[in-house]
Amino acid sequence: MVDRPTLSEFRAAAKLLESIIVHTPLITYHGEEDEPQILLKPEIFQAVNSFKLRGVFNAVASLSPEEKNRGLSTVSAGNTAQALAWSARHFGISARSIMPDTAPLPKIEAVKAYGGIPVLKPMSEVFRFLQEHLWEQEPYSFIHPWINRQVMIGHGSLGLEIMDDAPDIDAVFIPVGGGGLLSGVGSAIKAVNSAVRIFAVEPEGCPALRSAVDHGQPITVECRTICDGVAVPYITDELFPLLNELIDDVILVSERSVRAAIRSMLLGNKMLSEPSGALALAAAQKMAPSQRGKSACLVTGGSISFELMLEILQEDI
Repeated sequence: MVDRPTLSEFRAAAKLLESIIVHTPLITYHGEEDEPQILLKPEIFQAVNSFKLRGVFNAVASLSPEEKNRGLSTVSAGNTAQALAWSARHFGISARSIMPDTAPLPKIEAVKAYGGIPVLKPMSEVFRFLQEHLWEQEPYSFIHPWINRQVMIGHGSLGLEIMDDAPDIDAVFIPVGGGGLLSGVGSAIKAVNSAVRIFAVEPEGCPALRSAVDHGQPITVECRTICDGVAVPYITDELFPLLNELIDDVILVSERSVRAAIRSMLLGNKMLSEPSGALALAAAQKMAPSQRGKSACLVTGGSISFELMLEILQEDI
């Protein structure tokens, strides 16, 4: 089991990240009608267009000079790879990322633009690399996107910002793929105020955490979803106990509601989200206002293809 980080660890990471990340604001959601009880946390404003820079940079910064000089490596659907490439460029070292060959082209091109090397493999090979710990056979310093404790601690800086900006928040909706974001943000928020409810959000087409909770242990599920950033078919044995301890519930949302959330944020808030980044808003909208209370929804990333954006805008949702 991964140990829950302490509040002092989260605060130290937030201090380290002050000059690197943007303290993103909490913005009132403007849908068909203004909903002052729903606040959007737009991590699309970060340098790499997603929250991933928080955890990845913190993890890279914690490496020794010798570990940095070996070069960096990770596994990613795209956003972690961008954050790793950005961080490597900052420190003047190399970075490569194993990515599924189905990754959206904008994410692949962004990794290259930041100076990283995308290594494209079939999805089955990507997850085999993680499950069989194949990084241990390589010379690079590997940054695990989910179970690296420094990644988790860096992500937790986002939770501290929410609690600083809205100490009266009732609930936070957090998308979950491998669980690195949920473990970090959830732990930080609970460390400040244990009464805040944490809702994990998954697409109906990839319910890895929901299935793990229902079965009492991680199981592998089939993933078919537009939300490529959270298309992870299992929760690791190392992380499941902590996630299960942190969450108040797991909310599943439909592809249709994700598309509607992307559209409404773009039209109402002029905020462009990728599908995974719209999960939290879709879940909050699914819940009655009296049940959710004042809520923060994490808009986790904005790497979406022009073609998909245009398709969603033209749909009659």
